[in-house]
Amino acid sequence: MKMPLLCSSIVCSSVALAVLAGPAFADTGVSPPQGVVGLSASASLEITKDLLSVTLSTTREGSDAAGVQSQLKQALDAALAEAKKVAKPGQLEVQTGNFSLYPRYAPKGGITGWQGSAELIVEGRDMSAIGALTGRITTLSIARVGYGLSRELREKAEGEVAAQAIGRFRAKAGEYTRQFGYGSYVIREVTVNADSPVMMAAAPMMRQKSMAASADEALPVEAGKGTVTVNVNGTVQLVK
Repeated sequence: MKMPLLCSSIVCSSVALAVLAGPAFADTGVSPPQGVVGLSASASLEITKDLLSVTLSTTREGSDAAGVQSQLKQALDAALAEAKKVAKPGQLEVQTGNFSLYPRYAPKGGITGWQGSAELIVEGRDMSAIGALTGRITTLSIARVGYGLSRELREKAEGEVAAQAIGRFRAKAGEYTRQFGYGSYVIREVTVNADSPVMMAAAPMMRQKSMAASADEALPVEAGKGTVTVNVNGTVQLVK
């Protein structure tokens, strides 16, 4: 016999009540657990993203591999020098990204030249400073922009949301305990899973700049919001 779904004043959810012996228990001769309820609860919080990541890049090509590599290195060194002037742990951090060099081939074979690319990644919570920095870097162009949550903000939000989700789980357990005519319940097992926004990069937005950069070329930033969700799933033992 299959128990129907129950809707309480809190939330309507699927409840599994183990009251009958299934085939697995019949075969082993072991009595199935009685008065066990499986349930779930969740809570969410919308929060403004506080982490910005900008990838700047450039490409060079020529007939000589060493010459192309040297041009890429010069462009990257100049960008690094500018970025390091304002670098600050947690607020504006800088690291080099992909650096590649590969040959170009003629249709009938043979190398006709070389092409390469270099990247610089700027990331941190000081979005205005990062946006202004991109306007001052003249040797690289903006390739990708992404927003996310810093570890500190994510952990703080997950802690708050987890408390709400656990409270809802316990409230459901108490409500079902009363509805099934039991006096109390004991938690048998429970899992808590958090789902937070990851760093999402926007579509490539290559922006070429002249050597004479101005403050007007600073990257406009608007982080937007993301949702932190915590799910609690488990079973409780109803007690007479």
